[in-house]
Amino acid sequence: MAYKDPENTLILDTTKGEVVIEMRPDLAPNHVARIKELARAGEYDGVVFHRVIDGFMAQTGDVKFGKQGGASFDANRAGMGGSDKPDLAQEFSDENHGRGACSMARAQNPNSANSQFFIVFDDASFLNKQYTVWGQVTEGMDNVDQLKRGEPVQMPDSITTAKIAADL
Repeated sequence: MAYKDPENTLILDTTKGEVVIEMRPDLAPNHVARIKELARAGEYDGVVFHRVIDGFMAQTGDVKFGKQGGASFDANRAGMGGSDKPDLAQEFSDENHGRGACSMARAQNPNSANSQFFIVFDDASFLNKQYTVWGQVTEGMDNVDQLKRGEPVQMPDSITTAKIAADL
């Protein structure tokens, strides 16, 4: 398959099918660099979608507690961890949190994004300029729509592998 910008295309193989994300280094260069670094290291492989809210978003990316088969995997703590890398300073923009937007999850501190991210199901423009948008789903949103719902999700779906298209 031909991608517009393979170096900035993230391919998530999930338990529901493939999701292709066009990453936006023009909006959030440091966040895109972190996603690529973690994906290339295999950190997202096996990570569950721990928080999936109908009509809102699907959250994943806890590489510490949410990685099935990982040393620290704990379904009850999924969503409370991140990577061993430092938190990132926010890179807020005017980009809309519309359907398919990919944005970084964070704690109350705006500069606390690390590895977790979410994919928006429907309009979530109330998050604009408060969370860092770093990409947009270009294919496979129908697969995101099929993810099991819950807070936390029982028997959650997961990312099987996360790859950068340029590496395939």
